[in-house]
Formats: sequence, structure tokens, C-alpha cells
Amino acid sequence: MLSFAIEQLGHFGYVSALSSCYITTPWGYQSENMFLNQVVSIKTELEPHILLESLQRIEQAAGRIPTTSSHYSDRPLDIDLLFYDERVISDDILTLPHPRLHLRLFVLVPLNEIAPTLLHPLLHQTMAQLLVICPDATAVIRQPI
Repeated sequence: MLSFAIEQLGHFGYVSALSSCYITTPWGYQSENMFLNQVVSIKTELEPHILLESLQRIEQAAGRIPTTSSHYSDRPLDIDLLFYDERVISDDILTLPHPRLHLRLFVLVPLNEIAPTLLHPLLHQTMAQLLVICPDATAVIRQPI
């Protein structure tokens, strides 16, 4: 499923960096399933809201059913927009940077792999610094190649 998503992202821009894949436990709810996580950096001409719509179309093509529920649940593919350059956006549709990325090891570990010096525009800390102070204690295991 990750390779499908990465292939589809290539339609919206240039894939400039890929982290390793990581196996993780669910975050924020109980599930018997493990998850694969990866961070992908793309260069795109799409504006953030249009990019978000495009990401949601990729999720739906992968079998994700849109829901209005705010509860976490298993899904075939979940693509989060973490950053868009240094832009800060907060509206009913999109919040950038992602508001909880600094609380989640499954995001910070792969993000730190490809962009350790990336500065969070609101927290004024790099991804490497955020990784060190992250309160999350869930397991994030690099998937063997």
C-alpha cells in the first residue's frame, strides 16, 4: 500500500526524499493490527488545500472510506500533510504544521531520518530536537530491507 501511495504522489510532484518504513503499534486507540509508517517529501506546485484533496483521493483509491467520525480506527491508508514549506495554516479544513506531529514517535522517527534539521515554524525546534523530547513511548521499529 505504501508503494501505491508513493507512486500516486509522483503524479502531484517530485518525490524528493523517502524515509525507511517503520512498524508501529496504533496510536490513540486499541487495535490488534500493526502499522507501517513512512515519511515522504515531495516538491509540488499544488497549493496546500488542493494537495490535501489530492491526498484524500489517493486514500480513497486505496479503499479508505471517508467518515465524519473524529475517532481513530484502522484504515488501509492514511496520508497526513505534515508541513508545507514554512507555511502556517489553521482553518476548518487544514492545520499546518500538523498539530500533533511533535507528540508521535511514528512521525518523528521517519521524519528525523530525512529532515533532522527541519525547523518547526511554531515550536522553533528541529525535528531532531523534537524527537529527543517527544513524550510518546510507543515502539517504532525500522522494517528490515
